[in-house]
Amino acid sequence: MTNETEADMTGITPRRRPKPDIEEIGGRKLKPSTLMMGHGFDPALSEGSLKQPIFATSTFVFPNAAAGKRHFEGITGKREGGAEGLVYSRFNGPNQEILEDRLGVWEDAEEALAFSSGMSAIATLFLAFCNPGDTIIHSGPLYAATETLIARILGKFGVKFLDFPADASPDEIEAVMRKAGNSRVAMIYLESPANPTNALVDVEAVARLRDTVFGTGDDKPPIAIDNTFLGPLWQKPLQHGADMVVYSLTKYAGGHSDLVAGGVLGTRKHMDIVRAMRNTIGTICDPNTAWMLCRSLETLELRMSRAGENAAKVCEFLKDHPKVEKVGYLGFLKDDAQYDIYRRHCSGAGSTFSLYLKGGEREAFAFLDALKIAKLAVSLGGTETLASAPAAMTHISVPDERKKALRITDNLVRISIGVEDADDLIADFDAALDAV
Repeated sequence: MTNETEADMTGITPRRRPKPDIEEIGGRKLKPSTLMMGHGFDPALSEGSLKQPIFATSTFVFPNAAAGKRHFEGITGKREGGAEGLVYSRFNGPNQEILEDRLGVWEDAEEALAFSSGMSAIATLFLAFCNPGDTIIHSGPLYAATETLIARILGKFGVKFLDFPADASPDEIEAVMRKAGNSRVAMIYLESPANPTNALVDVEAVARLRDTVFGTGDDKPPIAIDNTFLGPLWQKPLQHGADMVVYSLTKYAGGHSDLVAGGVLGTRKHMDIVRAMRNTIGTICDPNTAWMLCRSLETLELRMSRAGENAAKVCEFLKDHPKVEKVGYLGFLKDDAQYDIYRRHCSGAGSTFSLYLKGGEREAFAFLDALKIAKLAVSLGGTETLASAPAAMTHISVPDERKKALRITDNLVRISIGVEDADDLIADFDAALDAV
């Protein structure tokens, strides 16, 4: 029976699903790096093209009017079960669906959603779960724009927040949770490692304490975590109690500093809520960006692995330099609470770290201005090495007292190591430190 005949008989729009993906061979589950080469795409649906085309269309054709009605009944909730198939590119498209399928593979997530930027992903997430008068509990520091969104934007609509330091003890975290009192807690939002200090949050402890304080029922606040610094290669928070994982896909997933995008992954129950909000406000990424991200995911493991190896060598050089106060690199953690979190949650130290120079802003600026290979720019996770001064740049809007409490100091330089030759990078940092 053809798709057209089936639609005529049932009034249902059948989704033209790709052929079943090969996810295991001989009982061996295939790794994400292998699945990135074709997962979610059937060349037979696109004239035999090895790679997915870019589907530059705003709308999709229904086989008949009854199918169109059924689709909108699913989208609007008039009929249970949602809607499959494609109708309009504000909701989804082939490139975005392939991207979302592949993102989900890395985290073993039930569902994934792609967005036009990391901040549009975060904003859509909060709008989906927060009501006026609700409270958000979050770790700190967060990416500065996230803190601004919570405190200044959502605050205008009556949403309150409580926060705890990323490296807080379980007792300190529980105390903050209990401060919420009778206020409805819409979400517990984490960022680990924290930007820009690299402090880790104990996700397992947060999940355990959430259930203790708020109960284990369906109305307990979901836990979402920004996994941009380590994910998806070196940390998988869904395995440690998080319900949703947030990404700036601009960073490691995109990896070439040539696109802006975001992602949210998690349980189907939670993703349905986020998807409904995204459908309404239109924060989905465009087809071209989704296509570029699928290209980038094919080399994600190679790029992150090389950058991680480079970072280990560079940090080893920096840690004993006479002009360096401290290197906030996860690979140097040992015999403390942060190391315990790292041991349980992480499989690698990443390639973004905090460098505290001896001195203040003058020394930090002198170092940054003397770099030749590393680029003076915000962002991270690209093929090139980037360096910036968070206190004076990305986190300048954070109040001074809060910056001080969170160790976002004037002598802090955030460095994201790329895939260049490690010895060349060491030579660059050595020369730049000589200029301080």
